[in-house]
Amino acid sequence: MKSLFLFLTTLLLLTQPMAEARQVRVLSERIEFNGKINTSQRKSLILQNDSDEEKEYFLRYLRGNIGSSQSMKICLDRTCFDPVKEASKIKINLKPGEVYTDLYVEFDLGIIETRGTFDLHFYNTDNSRDMFLIEGVYNVASEEDENYFNHKDIEIGGVYPNPATRVAQLDYKIKNPAVKARVVVNTFIGNPIYDFRLDPLHTTLEINVTDLNPGVYVYTIFIDDKNIVTKKLVVKR
Repeated sequence: MKSLFLFLTTLLLLTQPMAEARQVRVLSERIEFNGKINTSQRKSLILQNDSDEEKEYFLRYLRGNIGSSQSMKICLDRTCFDPVKEASKIKINLKPGEVYTDLYVEFDLGIIETRGTFDLHFYNTDNSRDMFLIEGVYNVASEEDENYFNHKDIEIGGVYPNPATRVAQLDYKIKNPAVKARVVVNTFIGNPIYDFRLDPLHTTLEINVTDLNPGVYVYTIFIDDKNIVTKKLVVKR
């Protein structure tokens, strides 16, 4: 009986740090950077502290096969850092129960057509067993990508992922900030669903599809209320 008690006590002590490691959750899906060469993208991430304690995490290291022509920055609100040279400066303080929305990843897709993956490993400053992982993938396409559309006022790619289950993203670059650029999402038979104004200061539009029924939809890009291109968006569950 005594040996069984010691065994259970030891098991409890060993599993406690594992439970603590699950107290911070990454609410965002795996971040994906898909686009053509010579472009850059910025993705937001959402964290939630499920514990009743204030916690501080730092970036211990970046691991992956990022190509020599790609580069990345980790941004906390408006301040950005190099995750390789300035990892010690990347610290996130989470209050009890806080949902943190000021974490961003900026990725320069570089000049070479390639693809790869990377991981960002964050650790608690007081307990190295308490950690969370952010996974990322990137796919750099050439200028001849069939989803890429170049207009005198805007450059735009295709939505991804496509099919989408939760959020579809659309990368764009407005070359003429004086124009009014919009994306309108319709059912396949033409019933309007969403109408988004494209901000010239941003380069990515996120389309939440969780409330849409599975099926085929179309999205149209308008410049000054003129239809310039229409593409398909597939929603699945």
